[in-house]
Amino acid sequence: MHGLILKTFQVFVQDTYGTEAWTSVAQAADLEFAEFEAMLSYAPDVYDTLIAATEQVMHKPREVFLEDVGTYLVSHPNSEGLRRLLRFGGVDYIEFLHSLDDLPDRARLVVADLPLPDLQLHDDGKNQFRLVVGAGLAGFGYVMVGVLRALADDYGALVMLDTAPPRDSGHQVVDISLFETAFSEGREFALASGGEDSR
Repeated sequence: MHGLILKTFQVFVQDTYGTEAWTSVAQAADLEFAEFEAMLSYAPDVYDTLIAATEQVMHKPREVFLEDVGTYLVSHPNSEGLRRLLRFGGVDYIEFLHSLDDLPDRARLVVADLPLPDLQLHDDGKNQFRLVVGAGLAGFGYVMVGVLRALADDYGALVMLDTAPPRDSGHQVVDISLFETAFSEGREFALASGGEDSR
């Protein structure tokens, strides 16, 4: 398991719940160290063990925890770099959605060996979309729900999101209903340094 993924969970817990909460999670997961190193690799089972420990300590279902991680990745000041990477996908929410197929490749331009699941967007017409999240990282569809919800707020779009647990194949489907692309004023975002702000 790539250390950057595990480090993301660690930083999320620390930033959201505090260092004592992370210490409790690390102890519940029976980790032999206090912190993950972003560029190291860890045993595959560490991921599931960590999520289970978080459920135990936070008294929160894993799907809720993972969605909160996705929201954090877009909305927290410490994640501004990822937010910019996502916002470069399009000038509005629909363009952003259509850029999701390329997101794993764009992420690998930054971290070459980052094993993100494949993403496939299906446009069903009338602003109805399905995002198929590939296998390889259990529950990543829930993270994407958090990302999609936070980006909708970022763009000022009004959406409804729904997903079911991963299928036996490991794939997970996120249903996206877009009601309004300019429902509210989005957060400021400059496509280029010194350029005009884009919504």
